[in-house]
Amino acid sequence: MKNAAFLLMGLVFTVAASASEAPAPAKPDLNKGQAISAQVCSACHTADGSRGSPANPILQGQHADYLVKQLTEFKSGKRDNAVMKGMASTLSEEDMKNVAAFYASKQAKPGFAKDKTLVTLGEKIYRGGIAERQIPACAGCHSPNGAGIPAQYPRLAGQHSDYTELQLNSFRAGKRGNSVQMTAIAAKMNDREIKAVADYIAGLR
Repeated sequence: MKNAAFLLMGLVFTVAASASEAPAPAKPDLNKGQAISAQVCSACHTADGSRGSPANPILQGQHADYLVKQLTEFKSGKRDNAVMKGMASTLSEEDMKNVAAFYASKQAKPGFAKDKTLVTLGEKIYRGGIAERQIPACAGCHSPNGAGIPAQYPRLAGQHSDYTELQLNSFRAGKRGNSVQMTAIAAKMNDREIKAVADYIAGLR
């Protein structure tokens, strides 16, 4: 019995030692990420994820974890977009991590609000929400300067207002279904409020 006990203890220590010696996850390869960006993503997002078409998101400076989450959900269909599903379906998990890290490594350029008449309303909603309709402040999750919190809450500062408005409208209509929280918030907002907060975000820095 004593020998058996010693043998069992030896096995436990061996397993624990093996677990502690498990290799650390490989760091994302920015060069591979750049190659994927050039081959797969650049037509819509530009080669470095900068300020391309206002209908498409700026990817520069976005949190890598958030980008991987979105690509994974495009691939699975949880986030419904036929074009992005086709693109994401060609990517492995490693590819996603590499290209996300590449975009995250870039410094996002500042943006500007287009409609100065809506800035005050946009700022009020972003920083304080709309209490009477239980609409929370955007800053609570996306931070006061729009930096966001990975991986759940994206960086918003400087994002195209057209793209942000489109996403808020998609949440409100139930077309974008990968965030219950954002669907509930957008459902309480009217067109003018959505446009105002989207425009304010474009100039946030």
